Amino acid sequence: MQRMSYLESFGKWSTGLLLAGPLIVLALVVHLFGGEVLQRILTVLFINLSMVLGLQIFMGNSGVVSFAPIGFMGIGAYASALFSMSPQAKAMALRNLYSWLVPIQVPFVVAVIIGGLMAALVAALVGYPLMRLSGAAAVIATFALLIIVHTVLINWSEVTNGPRTLFGLEAYTTLWVSAATGILFLLLALWFKETPLGLQLRASREDEAAAASVGINIVWVRWVAFVLAAFVTGVAGALWAHFITSFSPLAFYLPQTFLIISMAIIGGSASVSGAVVGAVAVTAIFEGVRGVENAINISAVFPFTVSGLTEVCLSIAMILILIMRPSGILGSRELRL
Repeated sequence: MQRMSYLESFGKWSTGLLLAGPLIVLALVVHLFGGEVLQRILTVLFINLSMVLGLQIFMGNSGVVSFAPIGFMGIGAYASALFSMSPQAKAMALRNLYSWLVPIQVPFVVAVIIGGLMAALVAALVGYPLMRLSGAAAVIATFALLIIVHTVLINWSEVTNGPRTLFGLEAYTTLWVSAATGILFLLLALWFKETPLGLQLRASREDEAAAASVGINIVWVRWVAFVLAAFVTGVAGALWAHFITSFSPLAFYLPQTFLIISMAIIGGSASVSGAVVGAVAVTAIFEGVRGVENAINISAVFPFTVSGLTEVCLSIAMILILIMRPSGILGSRELRL
């Protein structure tokens, strides 16, 4: 019996080895032999992977579709920017910034953690009443939350520079920083899935009435997952901000939301393995089609500029997946030895 327990435990954690191993090898190969373009693509892949894993922690385990993660990504990006920028950079980029924020500057890692905590704080404050909702009502509520966050980012010009571009950040996010964070969140998502809280959350996903009848506080377990997912996406937003170094609130709205949700749907949001497979597959599709689009425009094959081809192909891929495999490529299955 004890040997079977060891085998079961190894089987569960072998998923982490099967997923993290190839990702580490891929990062090492690109670092040693890939050019700057490939390194940038892979860096963004790991940041998006963190985003999808945050989505999986809540949506995959609860079954509640959420549009809010990109809003939390924006909160993490702006919060980390405010605490990592030098006073000189703030004076140039944020001329109306509150005076008490101007002299504050903390190390990059601390700023990233602050970004995640700020996103988690907002999620904790607004999430509890939202977690009482299910089905279409919950989807609409999280979409409304995304709109609210986007509106605040656009109009709170004192701390975000309004609809204009915020600049002056240092490029602290490297390939290995994003890779280490992505793998850390991969292990976190696997751990959370096997905790009693994760099991209760999945029980509520399968049958709310039955879960409530055995004493599971559905609102509470959803709220905890929602806050944890917000922290993960907030950290991802902070890493993205210190990679791209200049951005506006438009970066945290519908296009990015569509990209991250498509990764979860194509791979299979009910499993951590599906989140990884979806992130890699969608990145390959996106970058491949974008390369074709650029080649068409450079060669002037058509008398007009081709644009939007990546979104169209990604939409077609998602529709085909939903038709042939409604639960995604892997569904709820985890890769195990």
